[in-house]
Amino acid sequence: MVKPKKILVPTDFSEHSNRAFERALDVAKQNDSEVVLLHVIDQDIQACTVDYCLTEDEVTKMEKRVMENAKNSLHQIQTKFPLSGEVKTSAEVVQGIPYEEILKFQEQNGVDLIVIASRGRSAIAKYFLGSVSSNVLKGAKCETLLVK
Repeated sequence: MVKPKKILVPTDFSEHSNRAFERALDVAKQNDSEVVLLHVIDQDIQACTVDYCLTEDEVTKMEKRVMENAKNSLHQIQTKFPLSGEVKTSAEVVQGIPYEEILKFQEQNGVDLIVIASRGRSAIAKYFLGSVSSNVLKGAKCETLLVK
């Protein structure tokens, strides 16, 4: 493995993702690297149901709340692991299709290594390699470390 300078860790806030972050911190400490935690909000807020529609203002407020909650969760992860105090870390939240946003971030930000969990929060995850991690492995233009 090359000596990465920037390591990307996509997270869905699962324990699997936390293990990937912990592994990335180990690699970063050994190589004096930066670790970027990335969360992709992959859901659009549904503005209407059968009998009721939210106003544009209500949807905007909900989107802001979801973004703030994600940022707070990322901060909690960053402070959860003692090693994160010894390694430069940052956190980003974006919205879109998870694997596409991960690959886009990797290309636009000079990421040398992606450390990703082999599966996420899905109930059937124990039977299959996660679709996000699978698509990231296929499309990454840098080394990728898959963590169980």
